[in-house]
Amino acid sequence: MEQRISFVTIATADLEASRRFYVDGLGWEPELHVPGEVVMLTAGERLVLSLWDRAAFEAELGGTTVSGPGLLPFTLSHNVETPALVDEVLRLAAAAGALVGGATDREWGGYTGYFADPDGVRWEVAWNPGPIGLRVVPTTDTTPRG
Repeated sequence: MEQRISFVTIATADLEASRRFYVDGLGWEPELHVPGEVVMLTAGERLVLSLWDRAAFEAELGGTTVSGPGLLPFTLSHNVETPALVDEVLRLAAAAGALVGGATDREWGGYTGYFADPDGVRWEVAWNPGPIGLRVVPTTDTTPRG
């Protein structure tokens, strides 16, 4: 597994309030906004901050999340070039002792699975064929360079 993070995903209690904070308040430009579901913002050259509606986030993870003051439900994502690499990284994580959930095709067109590190931090391993997903993978970067 290449040593990098592609997405930081935060499950939000109020997606539109989070969108207003980052876009209207901080002046960040969204790369993708699907009202009621997700807002994606560039956070670095190959890093995306993804704000998800809490219910959609929990549906994809297959369970509820724990939250409270100072404790946010989130995942880190490692995007790869092919669906086969998703399975390979999940096998590697399992061999390292991670709790692994099987990968599945997603309704948005990608293929993802999750594993948890020893502290329970969830990592998504994703093949995302869309422009944002391809941009964060070094060998498939489609961002024009000036």
